[in-house]
Amino acid sequence: MDIETVGVEEEFLLVDPSSRLPVPLAVEVLDTARAGRVPVGASFQPELVRTQVEAATGICAEMSTVEDHLGVLRDVLGRAARTHHARIVSVGHPVLSDGPPPLTPGERFGRIHQRYAEIVGSYQSCGCHVHIGLPDRETAVAVLNHLRPWLPTLLALSANSALTEGRDTGYDSWRMVTQARFPGSGIPPYFTSATAYDREVARLVDCGVLVDPDMTFWLARPSSRYATLEVRAADAAATVEDALLQAALTRALVRTARADLASGRAAPVVHDQVGAAAVWSAARHGLAGPAVDPVLGRQVPTKELLHQLLLRVRPALAETGDLPFVHRYVRHLLAAGTSAARQRATYDQTKEPRAVVDMLVTQTARTAPPPPFAADAPG
Repeated sequence: MDIETVGVEEEFLLVDPSSRLPVPLAVEVLDTARAGRVPVGASFQPELVRTQVEAATGICAEMSTVEDHLGVLRDVLGRAARTHHARIVSVGHPVLSDGPPPLTPGERFGRIHQRYAEIVGSYQSCGCHVHIGLPDRETAVAVLNHLRPWLPTLLALSANSALTEGRDTGYDSWRMVTQARFPGSGIPPYFTSATAYDREVARLVDCGVLVDPDMTFWLARPSSRYATLEVRAADAAATVEDALLQAALTRALVRTARADLASGRAAPVVHDQVGAAAVWSAARHGLAGPAVDPVLGRQVPTKELLHQLLLRVRPALAETGDLPFVHRYVRHLLAAGTSAARQRATYDQTKEPRAVVDMLVTQTARTAPPPPFAADAPG
């Protein structure tokens, strides 16, 4: 089995360095960033609102290439933002805001705003999306069924949005709470085929809750045009290492699912309400737990689910050469906490949300040295 290709999309907020509020400078920053030198296949894109921008890697075969692309894109985008007296922040939801941001011009963006009204009028949440190349769309949908139980754990690992309107929400991923307002958010249903998937999406379009077949709000979905699977469970990645962890684990889950399919192993059953409970629990507690086991349908420690995930994907990670990095970085997260934990600690120490934004700007730009890695793997 060939090693699957990977692409990563990162969404960023633009903030004013004085007020720390989001600023609608996407058009200007993107124009400047596109004049910079980036890896082949990498690109910058606008988002629905003008306080957000997106950076996308090219199609990569190795995680070292993904890391290079991510680092260069952040550097180029960060310099472009500073040219326009702004900073880029990789955070799942704005720490501070001053009302609905202006929309990015465009016919489709206009239709989205008209359809969802205030839900998108104030929506500035950012995610990290991982695209995995597969032989065909049938395989992508079959793999999707096997990934369903693990999407909440990917969310918990990425938790990066603890504050809103300058206050602690009590949630580690407030982004997921805001995203849940859209129709059909959360773990996707089980689909018997690509045709069944397309038929369900078409039905939702006919029901008037989706603008077109390219728009769904599930945490993972096959592309409508390419033989890829997009996993979008994660908050915006706090650091390049966080994005790499999502990419490596996602590819390993896909590779493991393909092995299961080749062996005739059926996807685990995840009941809709239990799956929704697992997503909510991951958003509420992050890595601190507790979690909900989507298959067993009961509360468990988050570390237990994480341990199960690592056991499941260990052979795949070994095959792709990603095992040492994943074990080192997961151990770091278990010891130091996610970005949501760092946000909360900074806020508790300073009582100043602007200090939280400053911390996020620093870790986004990688101006601080990366954390030391322990040599041993998590148990």
